Amino acid sequence: MKMNDPHVRHAGLTALSLLLLTCGLTHAADDANPIQYKPSVGLYDFSSRGMPSKQAVDINLRGSADWGDAWVGVYRSPTDEFTQARLGWDNTYEKFGIKLQPSVQTASGGFWGGSVGAEYGQAFFFGAGIGRTNLRNYFNLNFDPNDAWSLSTGYRWSPQDFVTLQVVRDNRLNPDQQHVHLVYRRPLADKQRLIVDLIYKSGTSDGEYIRRRGVMLGYDWGDVGLRIAYDPRVNFSNYDMTRIILSKHY
Repeated sequence: MKMNDPHVRHAGLTALSLLLLTCGLTHAADDANPIQYKPSVGLYDFSSRGMPSKQAVDINLRGSADWGDAWVGVYRSPTDEFTQARLGWDNTYEKFGIKLQPSVQTASGGFWGGSVGAEYGQAFFFGAGIGRTNLRNYFNLNFDPNDAWSLSTGYRWSPQDFVTLQVVRDNRLNPDQQHVHLVYRRPLADKQRLIVDLIYKSGTSDGEYIRRRGVMLGYDWGDVGLRIAYDPRVNFSNYDMTRIILSKHY
């Protein structure tokens, strides 16, 4: 997709409009419940045997308040001449001890998608979810299958201190593609936090059944966050990805 694609221009204008609207809402928000912002920049490096390496950049802005989380972002890969702008929203509702989390996403090129998940339990918890898209091209920023079901369980010492085991499995186009995540998050002294995400992926990629292991390490210093990840055969392509993401809370 080239920069002069009308879908890109339209999504970029929409993203800009949302950004201006969100900034305006900051002044209208109740001082007791202001909008919290989280801008982030991601640098991605793709490598593959027998194929040239390539790089990409991803810029995001997320706003959070009592109405949930809304985000706007742009992904750009000069080598692929591919640019995609996107918008999204999610929120969490709790009733009778069950947490329900719906989300919707749209992106340039005509992409639409959504998901819904449910979780039950306090200390010990378990959850399930499902996602669906219109199958248009979409750079998957969570790097899990989009048209998939998920199951999770874990133990929570506190809202910021927990361990989770999650399985995400494609149930539409590639039903043998699966990600298994083991996530550990622990708060430390002086508003610091450690995050470890171990991933095991398996499934068919270009006619080859693969099994790979990856890892994401994250560390937060107060409002500043750093994520470094190695994701082999990312999105079940022929490329291994190394990514670095830097973020800041306001």
